[in-house]
Amino acid sequence: MATTDDQVERVRALVASIPAGRVATYGDIAAAAGLSTPRTVGWIMRTDAADLPWHRVIGAGGKPAAHLADRQLRLLATEGVPIREGRVNLRAARFPFP
Repeated sequence: MATTDDQVERVRALVASIPAGRVATYGDIAAAAGLSTPRTVGWIMRTDAADLPWHRVIGAGGKPAAHLADRQLRLLATEGVPIREGRVNLRAARFPFP
């Protein structure tokens, strides 16, 4: 997926700005970064997010990726994110980017 260094840095900065106890969707981040698709955010997160609070980024339906679900939900619960039946309550926990 073709991305510029500027796009990568915008996504990184947005993810870093999500406070503990809040979450954002891939689509939220894509919109705030001016990207055309949430898939670009997913690609950036997959390749360059080890030092970021990656667990605060979830799918649009409030569910984490299956291969990360247990770890991600455990980290979010520790931060006080409301979770019910394996899904984050986006109404309560979604972070509004400026």
